[in-house]
Amino acid sequence: MKKSREDHAARFDEKADRYDESKSDEYHTCVDLVVEHAAPEADDVVLDLGTGTGAIAVPLAADAARVVGRDISAGMLEEAERKAEEEGLETLEFGTGTFREPDYEGQVDIVTSNFALHHLSDEEKRAAIAVIADREPRKFVLGDVMFFGDPNPDEPFYSSEVDDPATVGLLADAFTDAGFSLTAVERVHDQVGVLVAERGRTTTGDGAE
Repeated sequence: MKKSREDHAARFDEKADRYDESKSDEYHTCVDLVVEHAAPEADDVVLDLGTGTGAIAVPLAADAARVVGRDISAGMLEEAERKAEEEGLETLEFGTGTFREPDYEGQVDIVTSNFALHHLSDEEKRAAIAVIADREPRKFVLGDVMFFGDPNPDEPFYSSEVDDPATVGLLADAFTDAGFSLTAVERVHDQVGVLVAERGRTTTGDGAE
């Protein structure tokens, strides 16, 4: 992680009330794809890590038994809770937590995350995926900044000062080493994509751009 957890939290606290409107089309496409691929069943519990303003957690709550959202930013969690209250959703739980320490010990069937894991170093990403795998979810859906090839420095989807995106290959290896198989790869942009990792399944190939 290039900045401390406290620095990251403060940065997102400051932008929480305008975060959704500030994001790119590619970000919103990833949100839709993560929700689509997560596809929880009525008795599933979803753990949404780096939940932010609840962009993933809120739409999934309509279908899942329960959605648990975790983030390090109090401001972002306040926005997520506001959305849940406006929608009248009672199956959502938001609180402070990280990838490696989500502060949640209950059932986990599906793990989701969007535009959060890239804040960790490659070593930290591997450690986070391994910790999540120990919870034995059947599926992990990750939307994030990731490199499908050499990134174009003139069109970055990240800031080198605070972000540390990985290649798709490194993420695939981390999932495989943790006991998952990639079942879908959605390339949204050369630097943005969605990976679906499941247990006991085989890769289906690239998705549509």
